[in-house]
Amino acid sequence: MGKYIFGVDIGGTTVKLGFFDREGTLLDKWEIPTRTEDDGCNILPDVADSISEKLKEKEVAIEDVAGIGVGAPGPIDGEGVVHRAVNLGWGVFSIKKTLEDILHLPVMAGNDANVAALGEMWKGGGRGSRDLIMVTLGTGVGGGIITDGRILTGVCGAGGEIGHVHVEDAETESCNCGNYGCLEQYTSATGITRLANRKLAGCDKESVLRGGEVSAKTVFDAVKQKDALAMEIAEEFGKYLGDGLAVIASVINPDTIVIGGGVSRAGEILMDYIRPHYEKNVFHGSREVKFALATLGNDAGIYGSAKLVLDAVV
Repeated sequence: MGKYIFGVDIGGTTVKLGFFDREGTLLDKWEIPTRTEDDGCNILPDVADSISEKLKEKEVAIEDVAGIGVGAPGPIDGEGVVHRAVNLGWGVFSIKKTLEDILHLPVMAGNDANVAALGEMWKGGGRGSRDLIMVTLGTGVGGGIITDGRILTGVCGAGGEIGHVHVEDAETESCNCGNYGCLEQYTSATGITRLANRKLAGCDKESVLRGGEVSAKTVFDAVKQKDALAMEIAEEFGKYLGDGLAVIASVINPDTIVIGGGVSRAGEILMDYIRPHYEKNVFHGSREVKFALATLGNDAGIYGSAKLVLDAVV
C-alpha cells in the first residue's frame, strides 16, 4: 500500500497541489495555473503532468502512491462524476476515470467546499469532530457537511449547498443561482457589502463607513470600533447566518460548526453576532454546538482531498 498521497484543489484561477504522507503531514505544496480555455480540457492533463514531475523530483516510485484526491467546484457525486462546473468550462464527465486513465493511480473526487470541510475536520478548526458543518464565507457562500466522518454528498453531489438555503421571501434581486433570497446574498463578502450599501442608503445615521470603501472587512473593522451603523449591519448578517445554520443543524445535529473563507478573518467577533440567533432558533439537541474558526486557510482543500484517498483505502 502506497506511502504517499496527492491532494488537489482545482480553482478557477489556480490549481493547488499537496504531497502528503499517510499520517497527513504536508511534505510539499505548489500551484499551477488553471487553463479554463477550450472547455477546461487541459486542466486534468496539466494536473497529471505536475504530479508526474513531482514524483521525479522527489524520486518516488508510482507504486508508493496510494492515490490522488481532487476537489473541484460544482456538484460531484460519489462516483467522481462532476455535474457541470461552469467556471471551469466543464460539463458532465468523470474526474475519477479521466485522471485514473492518465496516471494509472486510484483517484477520488469531491466538491471543493465539501472537501475543505473534510480537511478542517481532519487537521483544522474541526479537529476531533465527526459531525460537522462548515460554512465558507467568501465571494459566495460555500458549505460542507460531515456526518460520522464522511462527506454528505447527496444524489448528484449537491449536498451541503448552504449558500443557497432560502432565508428571505422579500428579496427582489436574484442570486447567482437564479433563485431569490439565498443565504449567500446576505452573508458572503459581497452580500455583507450589499447589506451595508442598503443600510447606508436607507438612513442618515453617522458612520465611519460613509465616504470610504465599503466591504465586509471595513464593516467588521467598524464593528470593532463600536460604530453603531456597522453593528446594525453585523446584526442583520448574524441573524441571516444564525437562522440558516439553525435550520441545517436541526437536521444534521453536529457537534461543531466551522466558519471559514475570507470573511472569517474578522475573527471571533463574528460569533458574537451569529451565535445568539442560532441558539434562539435551533432545536435544543443542537444548542450546545461548538463554533470554531477555520484554521487551514487555502490549504483546506488539499488536506481534504488527501483525506478522501485515506478514507477510501483504509
